[in-house]
Amino acid sequence: MTAREIRLYGDPVLRTPCAEIETIDEGVRALVQDLLDSVALPGRAGVAAPQIGVALRAFSYNIDGDIGYILNPRLVEVRGEPEPTGEGCLSVPGLWHDALRHPYARAEGIDLDGRPVVLEGEGLMAQMLQHETDHLDGVVYLQRLTKEERAKAMKAVRESDWF
Repeated sequence: MTAREIRLYGDPVLRTPCAEIETIDEGVRALVQDLLDSVALPGRAGVAAPQIGVALRAFSYNIDGDIGYILNPRLVEVRGEPEPTGEGCLSVPGLWHDALRHPYARAEGIDLDGRPVVLEGEGLMAQMLQHETDHLDGVVYLQRLTKEERAKAMKAVRESDWF
C-alpha cells in the first residue's frame, strides 16, 4: 500500500489548476493506485491528485465503503440552492467549517481504459464531488466560506502547529 503524504494548505500545488491527463501511461496508473491507497485510510471521503503533490486532474473517493477514482473529471451539473455544509479537508487538518455546497452534483470523466465515468449523488457524494473538483481547479474549501467564517478559519490556520 502506498498511501502518500497529504500536502498542507500553503503548498503552492494546492492553488494550481491541474492539467488534463492526455496519455494514460504507467505513471498515471501508479498515480491512481496511490490515490486509491491514500483514500482507503479511515475518515477519508476523497483525495485529489494535488493533495499528494501531482497537478493532474484525478481524484479518488471513498463514500460509504465504495472506493473508486475518476480521471479528467468535470462538474457538469449541480442542483439546488447552495447550503452551509459541515466540511473539513485533509490539507487543512483540524478545521471544520460550513462551506456552501449544492445538495446534488454530477461529474463526468474517464477511467484508466478511457471509458466514460459518471459520478453523481446527493449528500456526502455531492459534497465530495464539489470539494475534489475544487481541488483540481486550485480551490481549497476555505475559499467557499463566508467572509466572517473565512477570517476565523484563517486565524486558526495561522495559529495551528502544522502551518
